[in-house]
Parts: sequence; structure tokens; C-alpha cells
Amino acid sequence: MADMSRIAVPAVKRGRLWWGVAGAVAVAACGALTACSPRPPAAEAPPAPASTAAAAPPSRAAPSSPAASSSAPDCVTRTLAGMSVDERAGQVLMIGTPVDTPRRLERAVADRHLGGVFLAGRSTRGAAGLRADLAALRRAGKITPLIALDQEGGSVQTLKGPDFPLLPSAQRLGRGSPAKLRDTVRDSARRLADIGVTVNLAPVADTVPVDIAEANPPIGAFHRQYGSEPGAVAADVGTVVAASQGEGVLTILKHFPGLGRVRANTDVSRDVTDARTTADDPYLQPFVAGMKAGSAGVMMSSARYPRLDRSTIAAFSRPIVTGLLRERLGYSGLIMSDDLGAADAAAFVPVGERAVRFVAAGGDLVLTIRPQDAAPMAAALVAEARRSPSFDTRLTDAARHVLRTKERAGVLSCTS
Repeated sequence: MADMSRIAVPAVKRGRLWWGVAGAVAVAACGALTACSPRPPAAEAPPAPASTAAAAPPSRAAPSSPAASSSAPDCVTRTLAGMSVDERAGQVLMIGTPVDTPRRLERAVADRHLGGVFLAGRSTRGAAGLRADLAALRRAGKITPLIALDQEGGSVQTLKGPDFPLLPSAQRLGRGSPAKLRDTVRDSARRLADIGVTVNLAPVADTVPVDIAEANPPIGAFHRQYGSEPGAVAADVGTVVAASQGEGVLTILKHFPGLGRVRANTDVSRDVTDARTTADDPYLQPFVAGMKAGSAGVMMSSARYPRLDRSTIAAFSRPIVTGLLRERLGYSGLIMSDDLGAADAAAFVPVGERAVRFVAAGGDLVLTIRPQDAAPMAAALVAEARRSPSFDTRLTDAARHVLRTKERAGVLSCTS
């Protein structure tokens, strides 16, 4: 997604299955509705205490697949059954807070029933202080929130300093060996898991062609891509997903269906268009590889893709979110938005309605870097759910995806 350091520092935009010759690969990877579900881990960690966060960070054991755990559906279903419409609306919101002062969001986590917290900005704070602050955020909610950040490497690295060494850019790592990539990601994920981070909004699955390179403002300009050839990027994305989730930090593939060929940044432009991407585009390959590797989530781009949907941006597009990602590619995990708060690409829609449009399109977790967006987004979701039975059903389904992700992260469990 776009780099959401924008709360504290100037913005840098953050951030493939074939259907022709490669169609067979696609069908094999994601042909059935659940084909892209995460694979069962070798071993599962014991569940965290029910509903509320413990002082210690979640287990580092490989996150479990909801489909692989016999208790997952029962626990998620029972939790969901006891939730009000306000609580379900809160669960589908991930709200930003400055990484140096994350406890500012404690009241919102409690009062708004927030499903997630995004740590925005850059910090050189030590692990001990961050661990204490994140433990407080986890304890604030009746249902523990996901804790997310951008720890890609290179220009996009939220945490730095003695406890969080500088990471090479994805482009640099992509030029090296798979072993080096795997070991770098594992070490970084261990450090994040140790302080209580449960989700890294990475890896970037966008491919930037050689003929565009740094002329691509959101990705290429900051060397956030693993390469310029979809097949090579796909291999690296699969490595990153397995390495990070093996250490207990869930991954989010971004920015579907791709930002590698655009010439503007959705953070600062209202007219970012990719006129090339199609439903059988080879540039979808890295996303499919990440889904096949078991990535917990996929992030939607906020650019326009007229060959997929001429009417609106990807984040608000049912043909792209539901038609392409859910149905054609068979993805059954969490679908989250790129920033729908400060990003100019979504500014043509009132703040609250942005959340409604994303969920209506088939999205599950609405991301905004602005704390002040929590109230209008929650209110709009609740109002639409009360007005429309079909939207209320969709909101419930979105909250279910969030809860399943939390159980997989080890922060949701049932005691009976």
C-alpha cells in the first residue's frame, strides 16, 4: 500500500495469475473458492486468553489456518453472534496512530471496538517501550485489535534503531539469494513479534517494468519492488510470506491488482490509472504466489483499472474486489484497503461513505491513517447496516474475516 508514514513525516507512496498460457497454473493455485486458503502449519501455538490481550506479545509460532483448526469456526461464530452492529462496524476498521505515541488510541480502541491499529510514521524507540505501549493497546479492547505497521525495508521502514536494524530495499533483496531474503525477513519478523506486532503490511507484490523503473512514483521511485519480471517477483513474494508468517507476523500482499505500471501516486493524486491490467494479466502472478503461500491478507489499490472496471477505483469496485479477487482467483482470506483517509485517490467520496463503499464492494478491513476518521466511518457503517439487510449481511461477513485473521494471529480464542 502507500507508505502511511504520512501522519508524522512527508508521504512516500507505498504500497498475477495468468489466464492464457498460464491459466493452468492459475487454476492449480487458486481454482476453487478455498484453494488459496493458508496451508496448515507444522505446529500451532496454544491459544491466547479469550477475547482480551495478555501483557505478553502473541506467540511466534506459525499462524494457523482457520480451515485447519477445528475450533476456529466455532470460536469465530460464537464471538460474532454476541456482537452488536456497532461492534461489528468497529471490527472492520483499522485506524492509524503515531508510532511514538500509540496509547493515544486506547480510548478509541475501547469505545469504537476497533478491529485494528496501524502504527504510522517512523521511530527509533527501543523494543521495551514499544512492547509496553502495544500491550496497553491490546488490553484496551474487549476483542484484541490487530497491530500493524509498514516494515518493508529501504525507504519504508516504520521501526529503526538498535533493536530494529535497517533493512535493504525489496529491489536490493530481490537481486540477492532466496536464502538471504528468507533470513532477513525472518529476523525482522521475530523482532516485530517480540513487541506484539501481529501484521506487517508487506510484501509489495507489484512488478515495475524496466522501461518505467523510477518513473513509477509509488513503487519504483523508492525501489519497493522485488523485480521487473512477474515470475521472479512471484518467487520472492512466496519466500517473504512463508518467512514472515513462520515467525508469527501475518502478511498483507499489496497493492492488488498492481501499482507497478502507474505514473502517479494515489496518496497525492485523484487520477491514478493503470490502463493495461486485465483479468488474465501476467502481472497478477506475484499476488497469486503470495495467496498460494498462505498470505493472511491482500490490500486493494486505490488506482483505477478501466479494463477491469471503468466506473471507480479498485477499492470501491465490486468487479475487482469480489469478481476478480474473491471469485476468479478464489481468495478466501482478509481483504483490506489502502489508506482511505488522507489519500487523495479516495477524496471524491465523503469520509464515512468510503468505508461503506469498500465493504459493499467485498472488502473486510478499512484502513485510514487518520484517527479522526474512526467516528464518521463507524457511524456510516452502522447506518447503512440498519438501512439495508443485505449490507448488514456483508458487514457481518467482513467482521467474520477480521475475527478469523485474529484467531490465526493468536489474539482471539474461546474458553468454552
